[in-house]
Amino acid sequence: MEEMPKTYNPQEAEPQLIQKWVDAGCYRRSKGVGDCTVVIPPPNVTGILHMGHAMDDSIQDTFIRYNRMRGRSTRWILGTDHAGIATQTKVDKKLKSEGKSRLKMGREKFLDACWDWTHEYGGTIVSQIKRMGCSIDFDDEKFTMSPEFSRAVRKVFCDWYHDGLIYRGKRIVNWCPVCGTAISDDEAEYHDEKGHLWFLRYPLTEPVDGIEYITVATTRPETMLGDTGVAVSPEDPEKAKLVGKTVMLPIVNREIPIFSDWHVDKNFGTGFVKVTPAHDPNDFAMGQTHNLEQINILDEHAHIVDGYGEFSGMDRDEAREAIVKWFDEHGLLDHIEDLEHSVMHCYRCDTALEPWLSEQWFVAVDKLKGPATKVVQDGEVKFYPERWTQTYLTWMDNLKDWCISRQLWWGHRIPVFYCEDCGWEDALMEDTDVCPKCGGHHVHQDPDVLDTWFSSQLWTFATQGWPDHPEDMEGHHPTKVLVTARDIIALWVARMIMSSLYFTHEVPFHDVYIYATILAKDGSRMSKSKGNGVDPMALMDKYGADAMRYNLLTLITTNQDVKFDANLDKKTRALIDSPRTEQARSFVTKIWNASRFVQMNLDGYTPGAPKAETAEDAWMLSRLARAVEAATRQLEGYEFGDYARDLQSFFWGEVCDWYIELCKGRLLHGTPEERLQVQRNLVYVLDVSMRLLHPVMPFVTESVWDALPASGLDDHSSQFLMTAAWPEPADLATFVNDKAEHDFELARRVVSAVRSTRARYRLSPKAELDVCVRAAAEDVAVLESQRGFICSVGHVDQLALGAQQDKPAGSVSVADGALEIFVVLGGLVDLAAEGKRLEKELAKAEKELAGTKRTLSNEGFVAKAAPEVIQKKRDRAEELEQSIEQLRAQIADLA
Repeated sequence: MEEMPKTYNPQEAEPQLIQKWVDAGCYRRSKGVGDCTVVIPPPNVTGILHMGHAMDDSIQDTFIRYNRMRGRSTRWILGTDHAGIATQTKVDKKLKSEGKSRLKMGREKFLDACWDWTHEYGGTIVSQIKRMGCSIDFDDEKFTMSPEFSRAVRKVFCDWYHDGLIYRGKRIVNWCPVCGTAISDDEAEYHDEKGHLWFLRYPLTEPVDGIEYITVATTRPETMLGDTGVAVSPEDPEKAKLVGKTVMLPIVNREIPIFSDWHVDKNFGTGFVKVTPAHDPNDFAMGQTHNLEQINILDEHAHIVDGYGEFSGMDRDEAREAIVKWFDEHGLLDHIEDLEHSVMHCYRCDTALEPWLSEQWFVAVDKLKGPATKVVQDGEVKFYPERWTQTYLTWMDNLKDWCISRQLWWGHRIPVFYCEDCGWEDALMEDTDVCPKCGGHHVHQDPDVLDTWFSSQLWTFATQGWPDHPEDMEGHHPTKVLVTARDIIALWVARMIMSSLYFTHEVPFHDVYIYATILAKDGSRMSKSKGNGVDPMALMDKYGADAMRYNLLTLITTNQDVKFDANLDKKTRALIDSPRTEQARSFVTKIWNASRFVQMNLDGYTPGAPKAETAEDAWMLSRLARAVEAATRQLEGYEFGDYARDLQSFFWGEVCDWYIELCKGRLLHGTPEERLQVQRNLVYVLDVSMRLLHPVMPFVTESVWDALPASGLDDHSSQFLMTAAWPEPADLATFVNDKAEHDFELARRVVSAVRSTRARYRLSPKAELDVCVRAAAEDVAVLESQRGFICSVGHVDQLALGAQQDKPAGSVSVADGALEIFVVLGGLVDLAAEGKRLEKELAKAEKELAGTKRTLSNEGFVAKAAPEVIQKKRDRAEELEQSIEQLRAQIADLA
């Protein structure tokens, strides 16, 4: 047996293991009892790994590895999304840098350039996912623009079109004048911006009771060119006399009516609302109700169209300024107020979106949302955490028809064909240039492409052979669980459920796990523009994939937002350090060192079953059985954070700090029989522990397992840990021993109290101390039976036990549940001097805390200081408060 290296190098070991797993076919679809098929949320083909991906993929791989070890049929489907807007934007920029134009080169050549781009950059994120250790079948990669996937997308469109669920209509959409395409409501990002509320006077065509004009309040004066009405609230009796009258719209001299409508809030502005049906969704609705003309005053680039004199050709901002100036010059600008309001922006280029009337393709959702709501209400699809169920249901209740057309070239082109000769129109599975109705050759295809969410909604079944080979789905659909972010519950999760129910007559997945949103250290969202995003690749380069993966899982709690502890260089934004990931790496090191110690003491070892020869053996095997039960239950219930944190507490706190330490005596000085049995116990405990830890920390556990001999669990017939069996709770149930755990825990608490006292007062770990324990009679009896253990392990000279023990002179007390433990320090510590030293430390800490709190209460400091500086101050205040509490307790104890 080759000795394990003294140090573990993840940067060297991890890539080697990945290659071994891939070469051995470990990532391929496995067969077993029960199915665990998972689809990876497809990242953008030209994207790179970010912390959200890292969290998502760590969770999925943990779940897949666990199920593979349980002997279930596992399939993890990899794929990327063509990312219509994102890819087209990048290719546009590349062409522009080369002095080329998309419009001049034409659609076909531009699409060739997009394919070249995806071939060049499309593998980046896939290789990064592989570097994380994700055990996906990389030989079975999917792409939303592949021929087979494109055929599935086309079938869905054609079927819905012919079933009356897809239609073309002129509606208000969110238009990006830079990207030149419609954006769905769910893709718009809202930014709070400082703006103004302009109060403009519209003259009445005929005065009413001496009133010559009304005043409207608007945040967008430029759109008044398209006004075709003025609305008031039906709950505003003061304005009732003006309903039915008309005003003369300034600049354009258009006579428009005043009417009442429930959309109007009588308390907003003046209570008079200008209505521009072509540039506001509420105005569009009012326009339809009151038969108002729809006048679109902007072109696709958000410039004023011809016909508006000096304002024609101006962009939105120029027109706003010019129109306000015109109102002011003509005495029609009443006044201006400052206003902070929320403005929609394009999620790609951050341009303010324009509500714009245009002809688009829509999915009518009324027939789809009912079944998709019911399967969640009935529990056929479950959300974890459960609270996201209501988010989904609320969105479904308010669901509107979905705009699916995009004015792009890169993507799935809408398969609708038109005849210019006879007006024929139809959606077809195959392209045609001949009209089937009149035989004419003037046939053209719709120029728009489909929203990328339209294609990705088919992800669970179009990646598994549908529609041409539905037999490939058998046993793998519905999939087990979808792991995704809360941001796309509406964009993706709901649409997947609707489409899957319609075309496969079953849900796409049984469970939806919504993972935590990872925020920057200061609590803000990570973003490229802020430069506060942490690069997962940098974390892996510095700490290893195991440490990054493990740290991410430990961050998961019942709260959805988690702050990622990382320090970045202010100029380069490169990673400096990540303290929590550093702690995770320390855990990796602990696993390696503990395992190496055991391996170095296995001379003469032969495989055999574990046995409870001592109190610590019985305690350890019982604790191991409980760890197996807990880890199994937690992974079955998607409790990933508890799983990761509990296993560290178990392995580091119980296996390493206690059991291995307690076994050293028998390993070094025991009889041959004692030595062999403790070797078998240790190998068994390590074997089971590595299996439990493997799903989240695959690399170090695989390396340790490979270096260990066979245990009593099995004969190591599997070549790799990742394909070995998961320890089943039922198989370890006989080890559960409540009394052994209770008895050992009592003794362990006494020893821990003695050790912590030594550490607190800076005494040698081997200094012999006298200890007195006051406890209930039944606990005294247990401790009496453990006297030898407590004295030898705790380095206790005299141990007094009893229900009526008094506190000895010169001792300090440590309360631990029902036990009162008194550790006699005697002449080892000058208690008076120690008290004075602690008093000084306390005064210093209290002074610093007061100063820190004064700084944090200074509004000027909070307003001007960088968020990370403020957070650092808050963290320090929390540390000081904890220190002060501990110091006061120590002083009280000495008194």
